[in-house]
Amino acid sequence: MSVAELIQRKINDRLSPSRLEVIDESHLHAGHAGAREGGESHFRLHVVADQFEGLSRVARQRLINDILREELTGPIHALAMKTLTPDEAAAAEAAS
Repeated sequence: MSVAELIQRKINDRLSPSRLEVIDESHLHAGHAGAREGGESHFRLHVVADQFEGLSRVARQRLINDILREELTGPIHALAMKTLTPDEAAAAEAAS
């Protein structure tokens, strides 16, 4: 199973998000510190989940970090994320 697939599985299992995008940006970091041969070291996430309701941005990111704790000590070198509630995602979509 690829790292991206593992990320998807773990987040889906724990949060059942209404939207989940896992983008492997490793190719943008080739040759830099933390870049692994074959990629799968730098990811960007876009997660929309009801479980984020009432949580601060930092608390949402901590939740994702807890879910991916094992991967963050191994194959994942960098993880950028956008975490929204369904209402926030709808408002952002309407504004664009």
